[in-house]
Amino acid sequence: MTDWVVGTVQKTIYWSKELFSIIVKAEVDYFIPGQFAKLSLDINNKNIQRAYSYINAPSNKNNEFYIKNIVKGKLTSYLLNLKYNDKIMISKKALGTFTIKNIHSCDYLWMFATGTGIGPYLSILQDGNDLHKFTKIILVYSIRLIEHYNYINLIKSLKKKYNDKLIIQIVLTKYTNNMDKNILYGRITTLLLNKILEHKIGISISKNTTHVMLCGNPNMIKETQNILQTQYNLTKNYIDLKGHITTEQYW
Repeated sequence: MTDWVVGTVQKTIYWSKELFSIIVKAEVDYFIPGQFAKLSLDINNKNIQRAYSYINAPSNKNNEFYIKNIVKGKLTSYLLNLKYNDKIMISKKALGTFTIKNIHSCDYLWMFATGTGIGPYLSILQDGNDLHKFTKIILVYSIRLIEHYNYINLIKSLKKKYNDKLIIQIVLTKYTNNMDKNILYGRITTLLLNKILEHKIGISISKNTTHVMLCGNPNMIKETQNILQTQYNLTKNYIDLKGHITTEQYW
């Protein structure tokens, strides 16, 4: 049973009609970067709750969550309208195994994200613990439009922090008239199958050197995992059985 605490909204950031972030102050337990909390509101006499990954490092007491507003969603439209000092319930204890702690040392750690799935990686990278286990970290972030690159300033600061250790590759799923040579266009799965992604990064995905983390759209996770298993011979990573693929999805 979930142990809840009352949180107080400090700020709501409206990135677009679909995307927003909320920052909540609450006396939650220490969490491991990559884990998620449950947020809950009482709506029409019903308790509605959903899971959202922490974006902040555990040392930052401003608990931040990156959220997509779901049309006709039971919770997100209410979260979207929260104002400063509004109350919200948050799980005291974080959950999830999508953490660096559960990944073995290797040369290359690939972090694949779509949309709001960037959240846990931002927490992991801001925290920085255990990243010495990897020679290079490759963050592949897929979004529909460049306008959805909402945490660009934070990601730029992380790039500066890690320098050459961190490689950032933006992927846009919608083609534009003004193509940027630094950006890849298309779906992650297609870019993997035709080897364009590895060629652009200059690093090959191999079971002897690689671990892959997947977070975001369930279809992306399912299809990418299938490609990694069938084309690259990578295996799923479990707490009691180490492999090469670690996944996180909420729906």
